[in-house]
Amino acid sequence: MKNIILLIMSFLFASSAHAQHEHHMPKKDTALSKPKDSIQMEKHHNHDTVNLDMGNMSHAFSLNLPMNRNGSGTAWLPDASPMYGNMYHSKKWMYMLHYNLFLRYVNQDFTNKGSRGGTKIDAPNWLMFMGQRKTGKNGLLHFSTMLSLDAITMGGNGYPLLFQSGETYKGKPLVDRQHPHDLFSELSVSYAHAFSKNTDVFAYVSYPGEPALGPVAFMHRPSALYNPDAPLSHHWVDATHITFGVATLGIRLGKFKIEGSSFTGKEPNEKRFDFDKPRFNSRSGRLSYNPSKNWALQLSHGFIKSPEELHPGEDINRTTASATYSLPLRDGSFNAIALWGMNKVKDHDGENAFLLESSWRKNKLALHGRYEHVQKSVEELFLDEAIYGHDAIFPVNAFTVGFNYDLLNIGKAKVAGGSQFTLYGADKKLNNLYGKNPMAFEVYVRLYPSLMRM
Repeated sequence: MKNIILLIMSFLFASSAHAQHEHHMPKKDTALSKPKDSIQMEKHHNHDTVNLDMGNMSHAFSLNLPMNRNGSGTAWLPDASPMYGNMYHSKKWMYMLHYNLFLRYVNQDFTNKGSRGGTKIDAPNWLMFMGQRKTGKNGLLHFSTMLSLDAITMGGNGYPLLFQSGETYKGKPLVDRQHPHDLFSELSVSYAHAFSKNTDVFAYVSYPGEPALGPVAFMHRPSALYNPDAPLSHHWVDATHITFGVATLGIRLGKFKIEGSSFTGKEPNEKRFDFDKPRFNSRSGRLSYNPSKNWALQLSHGFIKSPEELHPGEDINRTTASATYSLPLRDGSFNAIALWGMNKVKDHDGENAFLLESSWRKNKLALHGRYEHVQKSVEELFLDEAIYGHDAIFPVNAFTVGFNYDLLNIGKAKVAGGSQFTLYGADKKLNNLYGKNPMAFEVYVRLYPSLMRM
């Protein structure tokens, strides 16, 4: 608990320090001193252009796209996505700070129907700091850092989450628990060059970082910002968002983007404070298409070499598709995503995962929901093959609803309270372990930055 309190204080201090920095910065160096019209996005035939010299960040990989399209790694969000953070700048550089911290109590299976539930007081968290500057007339240099103290605030075995699987702790698979994220979740640099308003090329290198595979990772999706839990489909769709060794090349042609990555297939080990060995033994490709400011579509495929530490000879072919939607509303927004992912191991049937997720915000109140259908194997759920069969696949359904309400402001940070409830449904063969339709709930206090207004 002391570590959690220290973490909250550090987040509060960081937010307050950045607010004071902006308050005391000479007026000539701040966007606040400029006329309002000079820091607005200019619309040209449904194409957003951003001028860095006028106090706004552009997209991380294009001088001719809005920063709202920034997702995780090199993935795209809709241009209409809300963005939360603190922005400030020096003479040549522009910087942005994002963070999300939940201090919560979680109870998986509060009706005690099965034997695999658990309770915990913990604090899922992440902090992201990025910066960029123009180089010459058409170049853009960008860096991103992402940190998480999950391993301190929730321990090496993560937090209880029924039917979740993936990664290890003390040499054993983590089952019915979500693993903590590494301290260094992204350290990346990139360079983009604009040949015209409709054509950009970029190179992205990270250690760790995220290859071109899957949609925007759950931690960065507007539809998931109010939910402390990782999706059960995490290792079917976006588990590669922390990869120790990534190199990506891409080109944008109008509303389309094509990119390819070489990366390390092995998922992070249980030592959360070190750097794993880069191998660059896996590959992926992604096609993205934003038909309008409200939509972001992607289709991707990757070959992942030996991702699981306990199964070194098992490679995975992963295919994903997603559609992300954002709609600004008066004093709020609506955000949603529909996604599908499939993991295919040689000589085995593909295992599928589907997710529908949304959030609706109005002033201080936000409502959110998530539905998932995931196919879990005997291996994933660490079951006895002699009882359940070697190749058995079990469908798992999870439906979550919750709310988030802003309580107070601290500088440019907001403190909110929230809660959520989850109902699970799985194959009846698992009732002896999980019970029939186990239920979970959690309550939390959340710290996050204010909405940025363009």
